[in-house]
Amino acid sequence: MSRASRTCLGATIVTLVAGICVAGLLGRGGSMRAATAATLPRLCSNYSGLPEGFGSQARAGMVRVPAGTVRLGSAQGYAEEQPTGESLRVDAFWIDRTEVTNAQFSAFVKATGYVTEAEREGAAAVFQVPRAGHGVLREGEWWAWRQGANWRRPQGSASNATAKPNEPVVLVTYADAMAYARWLGRDLPSEAEWEYAAQGGGSAEQIDREPRDAQGHPTANYWQGMFPDLNTTEDGYAALAPVGCFDANGYGLFDVIGNVWELTRDRFAGPHQPHGNGDPTLSIREAGGAPRRGEQLVIKGGSFLCARSYCLRYRTTARQPQEADMSTSHVGFRTVLRGAAGS
Repeated sequence: MSRASRTCLGATIVTLVAGICVAGLLGRGGSMRAATAATLPRLCSNYSGLPEGFGSQARAGMVRVPAGTVRLGSAQGYAEEQPTGESLRVDAFWIDRTEVTNAQFSAFVKATGYVTEAEREGAAAVFQVPRAGHGVLREGEWWAWRQGANWRRPQGSASNATAKPNEPVVLVTYADAMAYARWLGRDLPSEAEWEYAAQGGGSAEQIDREPRDAQGHPTANYWQGMFPDLNTTEDGYAALAPVGCFDANGYGLFDVIGNVWELTRDRFAGPHQPHGNGDPTLSIREAGGAPRRGEQLVIKGGSFLCARSYCLRYRTTARQPQEADMSTSHVGFRTVLRGAAGS
């Protein structure tokens, strides 16, 4: 048995893929498939939202990221992205292959009876396209404090829209994400772990380039067109996309840029730029919602709202502050396993 193969032992279902350990690797039909990380089968609309073995296998739906070093940030990015010049050592760990889905979060809620902060508060911040002829918008006016909005009803009680099982769970807070992670014996990633895994063994993207392939097709779910008025949906999605609709990175992770910003467990520090998609706290305050009191945490990777015409934050080095107790329609998360549990 090779050394690489031995490092993959310990999970019930594990495949060695180009030096990467992949637990519960799913193809379109839900069966185990082996492929290189660059050609992993996409999940997307044919995916149920539940990894094979979820609930019975400790690492279901996760990939093993090897130990290494990462130099956070980009000299080409915003002030809060500027690198410190130090390379950080990252131990090997396991991380969710996709953003946590509504199907996964629903299984957690069914098993525990957990009620999210947005459900308890009765409202949350939801993106809405501004009305035609609105004139000049102030920063963040495209956010609405929507009554009844929560992870089950992402558009609020006035809408019939319900959460799709294979889309990333949103309208959750740090406490909600941690409750889910602890249920599985996991944690949220640090910023260093997240950025290291998201780069997939490669280097940071350049800020002046959109995520497009050689043919010019979008390689992530982000905003094409003039934000916030016109989204041409070249990528096929006006808002959230099911997880795994675009190619995986070199470590086998899907949607590390675009789709939803992802929570980390690290506090935000450094220069504060305006929020990449506007500040939802303005809408909360004007609608009479309670002020946010949670500390600011780092979120990573951008969302479906990131546009070349506005913020350019569809990159692995992108980082923003997010109030720990704020539920918004463009922030989700994925979990990690470290140490003995992740060896």
